[in-house]
This record gives sequence, C-alpha cells and structure tokens, in this order.
Amino acid sequence: MTQIKDAVALVTGGSRGIGKAFVEELYARGAAKVYATARDPRAVTHPDAVPLALEVTDPASVTAAAAQAKDVTILINNAGTASHAHFLDSPIEDIRRDFEANFYGPLHMTRALAPAIEANGGGHILTVHSVLSWIGLADSYSASKAAVWSQSNSMRLHLQPRGITVTGLHVGYVDTDMTAGVDAPKVRPQDVAALGVDGIETGAYEVLVDDLSRQVKAGLSRDVSVLYPQLAG
Repeated sequence: MTQIKDAVALVTGGSRGIGKAFVEELYARGAAKVYATARDPRAVTHPDAVPLALEVTDPASVTAAAAQAKDVTILINNAGTASHAHFLDSPIEDIRRDFEANFYGPLHMTRALAPAIEANGGGHILTVHSVLSWIGLADSYSASKAAVWSQSNSMRLHLQPRGITVTGLHVGYVDTDMTAGVDAPKVRPQDVAALGVDGIETGAYEVLVDDLSRQVKAGLSRDVSVLYPQLAG
C-alpha cells in the first residue's frame, strides 16, 4: 500500500479532464508535490501543481521529464488519445496514433520512472485503461486499451519485486471533452480520481469505477456472443 500523504506524484495529461481531477485529489489527500504534465505546461492551472512539459509519444520528451521528477513515488498514466480508427478502412497512421499514445506512452513513462520510484523506497503506478479494454467496439481505441491492460498485467509481475504496485483503472464514459458528443450516462472525473486514489492507497490491482465496467468484466468468462449479441443474430 502507498500512502498519499507526503508522496510525490506525476500525472500525465494533468491539465484537464481525469488528469486534472487526479491532481486535485492527490493534493486534497496531502501529497507533498504533484507534477502535472501537458504538451503546453501553461495549460496546467492548479495553483500548487508543478507544470511539466511532456509528450508521452516522444522518448526524448519522456526522458527530459523523468530527469526533472527524480523524487517521484507515484506515477499516474492518464494521457491518451481516441481516434477510433476503423481497422478496415482508416489510414494505418490513425490506428498507430492510438497505440503510440495509449500503449507506448505508458510504456515509455513506466520504463523511465520505475527506477526513480524504486530508488525512493518503492511506490505505485496507476494506468487508466477503459471498459473498452475488454470489448472491441471502438476498433483502434479498444485494441490499444486491451494492449495496455495486458502491459499492466505484465508490469505488475515485473515491478512487484522492486517495491512498486501496479493498478489498472477501468471506466466507461467519463464527462470530459473526449465524450462531449456522447449521449449516455457519464461518470464525473472527480469520482474517477477519488476511486483511483483509493486504489493506490489500498494497493488494489484493479479499480472498476462503474457498473458498466463491472458488468463487462463479469462477461469475459462467458461465451463471446454474450459480449457481442450481434453475433447471435
């Protein structure tokens, strides 16, 4: 378990949406310092946050950010993208863009910061997945989130002996800019962050934020047609 009080955290995509809510929640629970990253650090508005320029798809940018955050004990991999590129007819570049941000981004960050977290006595890595990690309804986005879910499962085994716990957070629609055009029930970013930080404090391996995520995970052990009823027609 990792205590939030007096911890030093880094939140990718920390200027808005879920990332901004994580920054607020960490400070509310007594974190000593929170690095909030953004492509343009001027977008970070929390008065206590430490703005940090970062592009998670650029290894040089990741290396530079890690060099400034050597005191970190908690990493929250939140930054991502959702092009929803179609496998059959979208440009391959659009499909690759989701993987670069959603799979390779967390991989770059974890590889860069795990040594610092270990050197600082151990800590925690939380990666924001999605209910779409478990159901392929969004083509490139679903596939990239499924891949990072698998990455977290592997990283958990690699990092446990180094004193680092890994949490995967799964959630459906969240009320952010990314879902502005979606007409469906949405979870507040603040609620996502609160449950995510609960997971860090309790050492949870997974956090299932909403009923939709719990229902879809429960269906993984059943026949494929249960998750994809259109196949049964």
